[in-house]
Amino acid sequence: MISPNYTIRTMTRAEINIAIDWAADEGWNPGLYDADSFYSADPEGFLIGELNGEPIASISVVKYGASFGFLGFYIVKPAYRGKGYGIQIWNAGLKYLAGRNVGLDGVVAQQDNYKKSGFKLAYQNIRYKGITGGGVLEHSDIINL
Repeated sequence: MISPNYTIRTMTRAEINIAIDWAADEGWNPGLYDADSFYSADPEGFLIGELNGEPIASISVVKYGASFGFLGFYIVKPAYRGKGYGIQIWNAGLKYLAGRNVGLDGVVAQQDNYKKSGFKLAYQNIRYKGITGGGVLEHSDIINL
């Protein structure tokens, strides 16, 4: 049963860093400047679920133009999973994006759940990560942007 002390509200820009940290804990690797870019596009598009004032769930539901939205950062802290908190913030996010074509980059283990909400697999991708062998290459032709 969902606690009556569970609330969902819009995140502040600083609170988005909570979701970024949670994503890192999940092994995800959001871009270094993704939060600022997405927040600039739609400052209202980040939701946080709190239980007794403690952040336990997040979702980003960023609107682009009049007809598109993108969903991400759908995370529930492990101790609160399977208790209904995630689906509540999920539904709040989809309500915010109602009437739009919505994309998401989801985890494979959740694809059946995405289908229950009407999402269809469009394509698959593979991500690679490399580890360098040392420091920054110093060269007179390379400048910081």
